Amino acid sequence: MKRIRRAIISGGGTGGHIFPAIAIANELKAQFPEIDILFVGAEGRMEMEKVPHAGYMIKALPIAGFQRKNLLANFSLPLKIVKSLLKARAIIKEFKPEVVIGVGGYASGPTLKMANILGIPTVIQEQNSFPGKTNKLLAKKAALICVAYDGLDRFFPKEKIVLTGNPIRQSMVEIEGKRDQAFTHFGLDSSKKTLLVIGGSLGARTLNETMDAHIEKLSAAGIQVIWQCGKFYADQLFHKWDGNLPEGIWLNPFIFDMDYAYAAADMIVSRAGAISVSELCLVGKPAVLVPSPHVAEDHQTKNAMNLVEKDACILVKDAEALQVLPDLVLNTINNRAKCAELSSNIKSLGLPNASKTIVEQIIKHI
Repeated sequence: MKRIRRAIISGGGTGGHIFPAIAIANELKAQFPEIDILFVGAEGRMEMEKVPHAGYMIKALPIAGFQRKNLLANFSLPLKIVKSLLKARAIIKEFKPEVVIGVGGYASGPTLKMANILGIPTVIQEQNSFPGKTNKLLAKKAALICVAYDGLDRFFPKEKIVLTGNPIRQSMVEIEGKRDQAFTHFGLDSSKKTLLVIGGSLGARTLNETMDAHIEKLSAAGIQVIWQCGKFYADQLFHKWDGNLPEGIWLNPFIFDMDYAYAAADMIVSRAGAISVSELCLVGKPAVLVPSPHVAEDHQTKNAMNLVEKDACILVKDAEALQVLPDLVLNTINNRAKCAELSSNIKSLGLPNASKTIVEQIIKHI
């Protein structure tokens, strides 16, 4: 088997890019213990903290994105792009990688562009069902494009695409045999229907406002809720409820044991980020997706629609969630046939062991 001795992984900006990147790095390390891995990120972005915490070296480019709300802030963007390209070139020439892997985010553009110019094989890992402009441009020179959804030959060269799924933290979706432990962990009643509401580590305003307005209604109907509100909304919600939440409601800014949360859930309400959707497919629980309207190119709606078209989830528009979501949850969670159908359909879309598949494809293609 061909050995990889040095690899660069570039991208970041959000957890949806960073966690797959780290998962790929961990799999490379598992298959090639002696490998040197260098991350390339963007100055001031989340990856500059998360990647070192995961045990990997990272270098930063002065790259930034186009600011639609503040056009004056884009005045220095051309200079930042040039500086980033030159720095990416210097990093690649010094490190001498055998492959450069881009996971999306600001830094992946200049890094993969320079790798292509220098003749280093590049790999794109596209998490979403609708790729961003940068990956569309980089795809022309890529050796391999790893995707999580069917139908991306509309955007990428078909012969370069491999359906691998999204790399996720495997421990989060290993829920078999954990149901009893999960209810003990959250202090909930295993005989009651349980709803899991997740809006990402920062939280989702719409989901929090909807739960806040209707939590008593759900509780009165006998539904328990594991409610992850995110750090931006925690103080406000804790102050309002001040320990007086209805019985059977677990509220916290973050869930550290997601495997327990997934194991306890009879139904899940979630945003539709690419990694969240990949996790939900592997967990195989009935899901209601409320896509965020605030992401680039409306990626989340496109991710959700990919499941809706296969009858694998229910989609609720962000603007309609406050009025529609509570009754929809109550009607669906108590409909055994509908839940079984949703569960079966979403589970059929799961692609396990994506990190291993991606590394195997990298070895094959470079």
